[in-house]
Amino acid sequence: MKEPCLGIISTIARGELAAVTDVEVCQEILHRYTALGEREQASHVARLFMQLVPEVLPITKADLLLRLEMHGRYTSLQARDALHVAAMHHSSLQLIISADRHFDEVEGIERIDPDMPCDVSV
Repeated sequence: MKEPCLGIISTIARGELAAVTDVEVCQEILHRYTALGEREQASHVARLFMQLVPEVLPITKADLLLRLEMHGRYTSLQARDALHVAAMHHSSLQLIISADRHFDEVEGIERIDPDMPCDVSV
């Protein structure tokens, strides 16, 4: 998925696609690079990502409580992904760019597969 994701990042960087993220995505970036033994690169990539997508949603207690509900309702939804859905819900967001098909089950969420051509713009 590297090439399609780089295309999405380029679209965001050119201002052709408005994007937001949540703090958990930044945590996932840090976790992945640190697990690969690249702690310094982890911080660098997370900072670059936050420059690209400067609106970073917080995770609140309300998000954590809704996550528990989502985790029970959608059994294929991973725990971290349930947290993304909760943050989206509280921010009235309905579109998510993800290769993870389990988002397709979530009512009120439309998943855009990075590997599929689509017409999403600002």
